[in-house]
Amino acid sequence: MRSYATTNTNEPNKKSKVSISKAFKTIIWPRRNLVFTGLVLIIISRLASLILPWKSKALLDEIIPNKEYTELWNLLWIVGTAILVQAITSFLLTRILSVQAQFLISELRAQVQKKVLSLPISFFDNTKSGALVSRIMSDVEGVRNLIGTGLVQLVGGTFTAIVSFVLLVYINPWMTLFIFIPVSIFGIVALKAFKYIRPVFRKRGVINAEVTGRLTETLAGVRVIKGFNAEAQEHKTFEKGVDRLFQNVKKSLTATAIITSSSSFLLGIASTGIMGIGGYYMMNGTMSTGDFLFFTLMLGFMIAPIIQMSNIGSQLTEALAGLDRTEELMNMEPEEALGNRTVTLGTLTGNIIFKNVSFAYEAGKQVLHDINFEASSGSVTALVGSSGSGKSTIAGLAATFLTPKSGSITIDGQELSEVVLSSYRQHLGVVLQDEFLFEGTIRDNILFPRPNATEAQLQEAVKAAYVNEFTDRFDEGLETLIGERGVKLSGGQRQRIAIARAILADPKIIILDEATSNLDNESEALIQKSLAKLMKGRTTFVIAHRLSTIKKADQILVIESGSIAEQGTHEELITAEGRYFDLYTYQARI
Repeated sequence: MRSYATTNTNEPNKKSKVSISKAFKTIIWPRRNLVFTGLVLIIISRLASLILPWKSKALLDEIIPNKEYTELWNLLWIVGTAILVQAITSFLLTRILSVQAQFLISELRAQVQKKVLSLPISFFDNTKSGALVSRIMSDVEGVRNLIGTGLVQLVGGTFTAIVSFVLLVYINPWMTLFIFIPVSIFGIVALKAFKYIRPVFRKRGVINAEVTGRLTETLAGVRVIKGFNAEAQEHKTFEKGVDRLFQNVKKSLTATAIITSSSSFLLGIASTGIMGIGGYYMMNGTMSTGDFLFFTLMLGFMIAPIIQMSNIGSQLTEALAGLDRTEELMNMEPEEALGNRTVTLGTLTGNIIFKNVSFAYEAGKQVLHDINFEASSGSVTALVGSSGSGKSTIAGLAATFLTPKSGSITIDGQELSEVVLSSYRQHLGVVLQDEFLFEGTIRDNILFPRPNATEAQLQEAVKAAYVNEFTDRFDEGLETLIGERGVKLSGGQRQRIAIARAILADPKIIILDEATSNLDNESEALIQKSLAKLMKGRTTFVIAHRLSTIKKADQILVIESGSIAEQGTHEELITAEGRYFDLYTYQARI
């Protein structure tokens, strides 16, 4: 298939960063009711969890020494109820927030996919499809840590740590002061590590997209790979990409390991110190066994959320890095926004005029130079010339895949650069040399432009393109599965399905890019008849190397080095004995 590429002038903003405040404003605040419900539930859960250490003190200091059996049963009921409350709140948290997070992920994926489809052709020509798949499917997954239990657990952990700290001060301020020092050092280490990790996660998304893109290409081109015995070479390329991904993951794991090990070491020192200080106080009779147990359990309640928060912090950092990359895509200008497109077309006559049109894919490297011609309504304009002469570029301009750098293209007298693209493209049909078919049935592919077409309209298109000539031999007929990109069909069969699809679309303007190049002589004869029906009454651009197929064109443009070298009918150009005459007689001898 020809590539209608341009230099990507719509590059993502590499400096884009999604801040916590922006994520809060755009993702969390619109769902504040759910998040608030989650916060209430986790606070209830954490308060319920404090019942066990609190009652443990009463058990050791009062109930057991005084042998109060009634109070023992009361204590068990209270602790059991608290555990039940924890279980219920945990279920509700998962049910409410985790489900909502997954819904948000699906919603964001749909938004990003919609945005990607709105971008200009040039973006896709400069971006691997596999990389885009990765960005659409993977980058948004981190939001589950913003709306899901991640953020709520971070807030809940903070709440638990603060309440635990207050209780620790109440039990023994000196012991609390001792543990405050290593905890503060750990906090500083964690903040430094998170600052280092975020760009690492951001880079991981880029590498992962590149590796996924290469893998997608490998699987799509497996016949070429096997045909050239290049499995080992392709494996080596993929192995290098996987190693880059591994090196990135290793960096993040190193930073995470520093956080985890420092927390274990510093908090371990705090626990060791507490054993010594608490033992000293108990031996001196200034602290009861219940107080020491209560303090120890509360210390665990303060330390556990801190360690948990460090892990959640890593998850939130990864989430923001993914949202950074998503934001880059969402900030890109859609195709419709490039220019002043305010005119909506109604019924088309189909008269297209190129006036002094020049075009360059890269600055200073013009591909077309002052192209002037008129394709009147219902006419057939053939574009011929050597490879790289600019034929497909002219077709790309007519299809609005490209925009002229200078000059103008009009449709029924209206500047094409001012027309809303969707209102023009609904009248456009394109049949390319290597036509793309979707995985599914033959019926699905023909119905693609008009899913609601009637069975009669479908059958009319099938017969007009002679698709029934081969589907009648298939057991499943039009319901035959064709595989990815139509791999189970021959080139001629794929091309006839593509032409049937164009016939069903009933366009006013048709672009045929070497539409019969993949056909044998018998199939070409059939297709020429169907193309004649397709082109009747429609403005048609035909790119063809086989000049025998365009002898009946209303005008033939001979394109050489980006300019129109000759223009006229077949007979006129043969009579002129110029470039067209040379091309035609050369092919005739072959």
